[in-house]
Amino acid sequence: MERKDFPFAPARLDAFLRQALPDLRGELELERIGGGQSNPTFFVSYANRRLVLRTKPAGAVLPSAHAIDREYRVMQALAASDLPVPRMVLYHAGLDVIGTPFYLMERVEGRVFADASLPGLAPAERRALYFEMAATMAKLHAVDVAALGLADYGKPGNYFERQLARWNQQWGLSRTRPNPELDTLLAWLGAHLPRDEQCGLVHGDFRLGNLMFHPTEPRVVAVLDWELSTLGHPLADVAYNACAWRTLPGEYGGLRGLDLAALGIPAEDEYLASYYRAAGGEQRAAPFHYGFALMRWSVIFEGIAARAADGTAAAADAAAVGALAGAMARRGLEAVHAN
Repeated sequence: MERKDFPFAPARLDAFLRQALPDLRGELELERIGGGQSNPTFFVSYANRRLVLRTKPAGAVLPSAHAIDREYRVMQALAASDLPVPRMVLYHAGLDVIGTPFYLMERVEGRVFADASLPGLAPAERRALYFEMAATMAKLHAVDVAALGLADYGKPGNYFERQLARWNQQWGLSRTRPNPELDTLLAWLGAHLPRDEQCGLVHGDFRLGNLMFHPTEPRVVAVLDWELSTLGHPLADVAYNACAWRTLPGEYGGLRGLDLAALGIPAEDEYLASYYRAAGGEQRAAPFHYGFALMRWSVIFEGIAARAADGTAAAADAAAVGALAGAMARRGLEAVHAN
């Protein structure tokens, strides 16, 4: 069962799982899931069970990054809500099994779309999928964190101030080359912090590629990848989600420049209007929120570039993706100077 293409010994994982889940039958089948740039993820299959393994990357990681324990906690809590998430199976904090902490969840069957233009689908289905994404984001932001035991999942108040300090720190720790646009954007954001204290559960990476849709229906069956989730301002998710309309297809799969009407994809204003109606609030995303979201993309891509440089990146194309950091910072500067 030893395989050189896995970063751990499958036989050791198999032995651990058979002890933890004694109902398992048949041989272990292990498959690396591609597409992710962060926490390595694998399909774990037995004759009678289909599971997903999510692990912390090997090697040194940035502080507070790759927090799979938080992913496990929030999804376990959300099982009691009407927001669809995979069912959690177990969390293992030790290094004895695969060399890093990991958790296991039930595998959900459905469709994940890596390309925001949704090639191969009819315009009406594209439109329905996008409005379903907006409705799911509104459902997320309506979650009662206290009722789910998540009142301490993040610090109350000063969300953007604290987040800006964190992302400044992440940039400093992952800096391997100059990015003057990112430095300028961070400085602008620091000088224009909003004072709004609205707080709720935010996903942190809410985008089409982190949603699983029903195999045939335009319905979300699971919200995935909760690594960056915390308590914070809903407009951080909203602006981040809308970045697809502000970036080019070559900039990590954006929609900018595409014929959205022909594709059936709603324009940004129409899409956000559907979210705001479902959410029922009065606030709207402003230039700061878009600049903040694009700054995060830039820092995330700089982190990928840093991991590519030291050989610990989860995806084979990490070096190419890391090169997008400058483009995202430039888009962020466009956003904050739009008005």
